[in-house]
Parts: sequence; C-alpha cells; structure tokens
Amino acid sequence: MLHWTIAVLIVLQLLIGEDIKPAYRAFSRGTEPAADDIFNANLHVYVGLAVLVLAIWRFAVRLRHGVPAAPPEESVWLKRIAAAAHFLLYLFIFGMPITGALAWFFSFRAMGEIHELAKPVIIIVVGLHAVAALWQHFYVKSDVLVRMLRPAGRRAP
Repeated sequence: MLHWTIAVLIVLQLLIGEDIKPAYRAFSRGTEPAADDIFNANLHVYVGLAVLVLAIWRFAVRLRHGVPAAPPEESVWLKRIAAAAHFLLYLFIFGMPITGALAWFFSFRAMGEIHELAKPVIIIVVGLHAVAALWQHFYVKSDVLVRMLRPAGRRAP
C-alpha cells in the first residue's frame, strides 16, 4: 500500500504543483499572497513533505526486507534497466520534496529552479515505470505488477 500511497500523492503533486507559484511570487516580492494562494501553497508543501516521510519509510522497509527477487525468466539487461529505473525513482521521490522544501522554506532559488526543471523528467520516469510494469504484466506475463500490489511473504506497508 505504501507504493500506491506515494504514487497517488505524486500524481496529486503534479496536478497541483503550479498552484504554489502565486504565493511564492508574492512572498518573493515581499507582498502578502491571497488566502487561497496560501492554502494552495500549503497543500503542495505539506503533501510534498508527506511524500518525503513516506519515501523514507519505504526506503527503510526496502533496506530491512530487501526487494523481491526478479522473475527467473527476466534477462540480465532487463534487471539492470529495472535497477536503474528504481534508482531514478528514488532519486526523484527524495529529490523533489527536498529541493522544493529548500526553495520554499529557505528561499533557495537554485533549488526551486532544479525542482521546476525536474518536473517533466519525473513525469517521464514515472510514466516509463508504469508502462514497464504493464508491459511485464500483459506481454511478458510476469507477476511484477501483482508483486507491486502485494509483495510475497509479507503484507505491503
């Protein structure tokens, strides 16, 4: 469940991400943002912090329990691609909230720019992750998608 909670929150962030800009611009100019702009900004910030906390939890679970073994029929190159994709996913799942928080709380403009530039990249990475899971499930006929829903041998956190 942790995987899907983070996934839903990330999709929410991508949908509401632009809503933080009016408040950020107002604060940058030294003016008071409108109440709805503050609400939208707070929503984006707190959902982002929730993603970070859940990502830390998910990474701790991964370290403690390891990752499910790849299907035996999976090729070496596919295992390497999966490992690289997971590295990128974790990089973004941690990096986006951290760069966003540095920009918002500490007015670290460069982090805000990195945060903004990373948005289309995370969309591509998450999209490829979803397509790969569906490809594995429907074309390769592996249990990868099923294992994302409920890892074998333990309840999904």
